[in-house]
Amino acid sequence: MDILNSMPPYNLFGLEGSDYNKAKVVAIPIPYESTVSYKSGSREGPHAIIEASRNIELYSEILEKDISKIGIYTTEEILPDVSSPENMVKRIESEVSPFLDDGKLPLVIGGEHTVMVGSLQAISKKYGKDGFSVLHFDAHSDSRDSFMGSKYSHACVMARARELCDSCYSVGIRSIDEEDYRKYKDILYMKDMHDMDDRSIADLIIEKTKKKIYFTFDMDVMDPSEMPSVGTPEPDGMRYRQIASILQRVFARKEVIGMDFTELCPIPGFTAPNYIAAKLIYTALGYAFAADKK
Repeated sequence: MDILNSMPPYNLFGLEGSDYNKAKVVAIPIPYESTVSYKSGSREGPHAIIEASRNIELYSEILEKDISKIGIYTTEEILPDVSSPENMVKRIESEVSPFLDDGKLPLVIGGEHTVMVGSLQAISKKYGKDGFSVLHFDAHSDSRDSFMGSKYSHACVMARARELCDSCYSVGIRSIDEEDYRKYKDILYMKDMHDMDDRSIADLIIEKTKKKIYFTFDMDVMDPSEMPSVGTPEPDGMRYRQIASILQRVFARKEVIGMDFTELCPIPGFTAPNYIAAKLIYTALGYAFAADKK
């Protein structure tokens, strides 16, 4: 039978014949949303990213490689536990840990930023608090100890990260409360990045972080003109080209041991931001494994 359009498989980047045993990366979609404080919808983010990713050209003209050849396996979506954010964090840890034991790089796709905490708990148990750094791209510091009665709010993820890792560094921040502004020094603010070129930013990140890094990326670090599909947009953000340039230099000098991309809040009928998110994930994977493929 002649088919007008043959769609690729429903997995991240629409990969044919994805094999877990050969994969270096395991993508874990987690459509979880419980503690959002402004606009809801991030639970739809993983599906929107996967759907958009199936239309991405797999060959990278920048790396001159098909990035997907590293092997990327996508799990089924993780069922949310709505009994409490803490229980959901524990579930995520239990899901991620076996992939680390198998030598895979976990790529968590949220959902709200809280999903990072579960992934990071698994990472911390494997590598130890002093064995890696957390590199955090976000518009918000997410450094409150508790917010709206929960220590596992999306506004608290870096407070939890600092309990799980001795070395954290946040980039692109342009929203923080006064107490935390005076307290934390491991933050590169957007107001200071305006006077720096991409190379200088990357070199500062390299200096401030250890050889092994866990990378956590909140979509609202991007300027709303490029990434409007977030729950808590902040003006004056980073651009796609700037992010890609910085990651290319940083990842070339680091060992990435885990990643998460969170807080995409899809706008119905507006697919460009979903595609941008998927393309950014693909590009980040390419830079993380560039040494394996060159």
